[in-house]
Amino acid sequence: MIIYIDIDETICHSPNREYDKATPIKRNIDKANKLYEEGHHIVYWTARGRSSGIDWHDLTERQLEEWGVKYHVLDTKTKPSYDLLICDKVMNTRDW
Repeated sequence: MIIYIDIDETICHSPNREYDKATPIKRNIDKANKLYEEGHHIVYWTARGRSSGIDWHDLTERQLEEWGVKYHVLDTKTKPSYDLLICDKVMNTRDW
């Protein structure tokens, strides 16, 4: 299965979108890593910088490494900036 996982407020807290001050949510990282270990293809998908134009890719990659996040792809280029996503395949972190 191909699984796309958001970063901010999903596997880390980024208050006020201060990405350099983000702190990991260990229990969610553990759940995502388990999916990776089960053989799923994990893509971390973030809209960091999509509205501001700032490229946060390198910082995000370093954070994922520091936090022990397992993944196949980090996509910082294609996720749109939005306020609400409506989709039949969405899972909220409260339900995860």
